[in-house]
Amino acid sequence: MAARALIPENKNEEHIEGRNPVLEAMRGPRRVTHIYLSSSLKRAGTVGEIEKLASEQQVPLDLVPADEIFAKSRTGIPQGVIATVVPYRYYGLKDISSFIGSEKPGLVVALDGVEDPRNFGSILRLADATGVNFVITEKRRSCGVTPAVSKSSAGAVEHVKIVRVPSLANVIERLKKEGFWVVGADPEGDTVYYELDYKIPVVFVLGGEGEGIGRLIRERCDFLARLPQFGEVGSLNVSATGAVLLYEAVRQRVGRPGGRNA
Repeated sequence: MAARALIPENKNEEHIEGRNPVLEAMRGPRRVTHIYLSSSLKRAGTVGEIEKLASEQQVPLDLVPADEIFAKSRTGIPQGVIATVVPYRYYGLKDISSFIGSEKPGLVVALDGVEDPRNFGSILRLADATGVNFVITEKRRSCGVTPAVSKSSAGAVEHVKIVRVPSLANVIERLKKEGFWVVGADPEGDTVYYELDYKIPVVFVLGGEGEGIGRLIRERCDFLARLPQFGEVGSLNVSATGAVLLYEAVRQRVGRPGGRNA
């Protein structure tokens, strides 16, 4: 297959860059419309799997010069692979409603003002790893699904149900009425995170970079949980905080019992 030139621009499509993000897009529900590979890549490993799936799914695949791949990159680290895809389909409140009442205790992450795509991508990767049912963000003051988010999540964005809502506070109130307990991560919280029971339906609220959880959301939390810290730096990165909380929930649900009843 000879190398061709020019990756076309299409306003109705989005880019995904990097080997794992493109591979996971092909494994997920989002439709991949075209794949562009650097003509200098070796056709083995993840690249070979991408080619195999492209053939099976009848997705057009072109070889292009390596410098064009880099020139078209929006992340700066395309790893020789760009795919065009239909825009990410955000989930809605009706999807949450259909889940409520299932046998499994719900596990939801609500993000209050997380705007950094790297943090958002890391949280999505964590959500996929820990079995989070939904990640909820507001339409304003929050990051959406972008090439940088897809890259930071290592493709996990394709498997996570992201809900964008006009008012995070209203959705939290609705979830509380449905039996969810709401735990906000706060370095000044009055409860140490591992003292709570996460075997029940729970919403973890993570605040944005710098300001943390806003006042209106704080007032709606049932608990404000802190992570003990012994260093000089005031707080942890939001994705690191999320990792501690979510894996404590995993430990309690599948490991030895822990935490007092909330």
